[in-house]
Amino acid sequence: MANKLTRSQTIALGVAAASLAALLLWQVLGSSGGGGYKSLAADDSDDLKKKKKKANGKGKTTSADTSTPSKAGADAGASTADEKTPLTSNARSAETKSLHSKIEEIDRRGKALFKGKKYSEAAEAFTEAIDLIEAGEGGGTEDLSVGLTRQLITLINNRSAMYEKSGENTLALADCDAILDRQPAHQKARNRRLRILEAMGRPVDALVEVCALQLQFMQENRDKIRMGMPLTPPVSQNKIEDLMGKILPGEIERFLAKVKEESAMKDRPLPSDHTILQLLQSFAGYSAWMAQAAKSGSVVSLTKDLSKFQGSTADAKAERATLLLVRGRRYAYDRKFEEASADFEDAMRILEEGGDDVVHCLDGGTHARLLEWGGMARHLRYDLDGALKCYEKAADLDPTNPELLVKRAGVKMDGGKHDDAEKLFEEALGMDPDAVDALLHRANLNMLRARPEEAKADLSRLLGLRPNHLLARLRLATVLMSTDDIEGAKQQLDLAESADENNSEVHSYRGELYFAGSAFAEARAEFDKAIACEPNNPTPYVNAALSVMNTPGSNGGLPDVAEAIQLLEKAIAKDPMFYAAYVHLGQLRLSTATDLKTAEDVVALYDKGLEYCRTEDEAKDILSMRILTVSQVHAASSLRMETLNLQ
Repeated sequence: MANKLTRSQTIALGVAAASLAALLLWQVLGSSGGGGYKSLAADDSDDLKKKKKKANGKGKTTSADTSTPSKAGADAGASTADEKTPLTSNARSAETKSLHSKIEEIDRRGKALFKGKKYSEAAEAFTEAIDLIEAGEGGGTEDLSVGLTRQLITLINNRSAMYEKSGENTLALADCDAILDRQPAHQKARNRRLRILEAMGRPVDALVEVCALQLQFMQENRDKIRMGMPLTPPVSQNKIEDLMGKILPGEIERFLAKVKEESAMKDRPLPSDHTILQLLQSFAGYSAWMAQAAKSGSVVSLTKDLSKFQGSTADAKAERATLLLVRGRRYAYDRKFEEASADFEDAMRILEEGGDDVVHCLDGGTHARLLEWGGMARHLRYDLDGALKCYEKAADLDPTNPELLVKRAGVKMDGGKHDDAEKLFEEALGMDPDAVDALLHRANLNMLRARPEEAKADLSRLLGLRPNHLLARLRLATVLMSTDDIEGAKQQLDLAESADENNSEVHSYRGELYFAGSAFAEARAEFDKAIACEPNNPTPYVNAALSVMNTPGSNGGLPDVAEAIQLLEKAIAKDPMFYAAYVHLGQLRLSTATDLKTAEDVVALYDKGLEYCRTEDEAKDILSMRILTVSQVHAASSLRMETLNLQ
C-alpha cells in the first residue's frame, strides 16, 4: 500500500506569507488545502456574441434570456437604476447642451419606468440615451468626451440592472462586459456579473469575478493589509467554497479519466526510493528477505548465472525466472528499485507466457514468492488490478500467510475500497491474532477513516507484542497528536529516539510536535536533523519550509520566502510524488510573482504535480489550487493588472 508521508497533524502555511494568493487560498482551504488541461474559462457562444453586439447600444432589443437571477450577493451591487447620470460642467455649445438635455429627459423617463417596475420599457429608454451618445451628436472637447464616457457607462449600468430585473441575463451580462471593457474596476458591474454567472450555471467564470473583486479590494487596501489591520473581504468564504464545490468535482472526474487513459498506455513511475523503502520496512518479513538477498551473491555474479539459462525449454525458463527473482531481491537490497521492478516483471512475463509447463518446473514456495514480488512491483506502479491478481494467486499457493492478506488489503485501500480492506485485515487477524503487519496497517486504515481510538488500540497491542517496533511508535505518536495528547505523543517519541537516535522520521515527527506548540525555532532544528539523517526524506524539507514561513525575518520583517521556496523545490527533487510540496510551492511562487507570466508558470507547476497523482485524494488539493490560480490570473488580466504581487 502506498505509504502516506504527510501526517494527520497538518502544518498550515503561515499567515506571514500574506498576499493575494494567501488570502484567497486561506478562504477556501484554511478552515480544513494534469498536464494538458484546457483553460477553465469557457468561450462565448456565437449566440451570446450576437446578443452582446446587440446589447451594446445598437437599438432596441427584443430577445431575452429568461433564467432567473440568483439572490447571492444581492446586498453588494443589487440591480438598481438609482445611479445618477453624471453631466459635464464644461458644455460650450448649444448643441452640447441640447444633447445633455435630451439625455437627462430620457434618463428621468427610464428611472420612472424602473420605479413602476416596467423593467423592459426602462431598458429601452436607457438604450435610447445610449444611442444618442454613441451616435456622436455632441462632439466637443476632450474633457467633454471624458464626461460623455462616464455618462455612457452609467447608462449601460442602469440598462444592465433593468435586464437583470426582467430576467434577460444574457443581455445584462453583455452590458456588464461593455462596462468592464471601459472601466475594469467598476464594482457594481462585477457584482452583477457574478450574480448572473451563478444564475446561468457558470461557476468557473463566477469564480474569476470573485477573484477580481478580491484583487481589487486588496489593491485598494494594501497599506492596511501590510499593517495587519482587520478587514472584511468583499466576498464571503462560503461563496468561494460553494463555487469550488461546483467546479472541483468536474475537474476531478476529468483528471481520473485522464489517469485511466494514460494507465492503459504506459506504466506509471515508481514512487521515490525513500517511500518504497518505508513500505518494505513496514512488513515483518523485511529482515528475512534482506538476509537472503545479502547471501545470494552480487548482481554481477547473478547476471553471469542468468546468462547460462537462455534455452527455450520449460526447465530453462523456470531457472531463469527463479534467478530473476533472486537478482530482483538483490537489486532491492541495494536500493535499486527500478532494476528490481524490471526483474520481477520479466520473471512474471516468463510465467505468463510459459504457462503450466514452466509453473510445474517451479517449487510451490518459489512460485508464491515470484507472485508476491510481482504483485509488489505492480502495486508500486499503481497497477492495482494486476497487483491484486498476483497476491490472490500467491495466497492460493501459501494460504496460511497473513502477510499476503495484508498486502491485498493495501491494494484495496489504495483503490478506495476500505470496507473490503477491513475484511481482509480481520481475516488476517483471524488467521493469526498476533499478526503485527495486520495491526500496523489496519491502524493506518483506521486513521484514514478518522477512527483514532481504534488505531490507538491496534498500535498499543502491536507494541505489547513488539516493544521495539519503531514504526508503530511513530504512528502512535501521530495518533496521539491528532487527539491533542501532546504529552503522550512526546513520550512515544522519546521511546522511539532511545531506540534509534539517528532515525530521520523520529526527528521529523518531533519537529512536528514542536511546530504544533508554535516552537518554530526548535521545530526547524529537528527538521534539519531529519534531513541530515536521511537526505532523501522529503517530509522534513517541506516542514522546514513551513517553519521558515512562520518565523519572522530580521527585525521582525517578512519571513525568508526565498529559503522556503528552495526547501520546497528540494522536496520535489527528492520525491516528485510529494504532493503537499507542490501545493505550498505554488502558493509561495504565486504570492511573489512579479508578472502574470510568472503566475501562469504556477499553473504549469501544478500540472507537473498532477502528472504524478493517481487518486482523487492525491489530486484534490493540487486541483483546487490550480483552479484558484487560473481564476486569479484571468481576473488580473481582466483588471489589466501586470502582477498579483502587492509589495
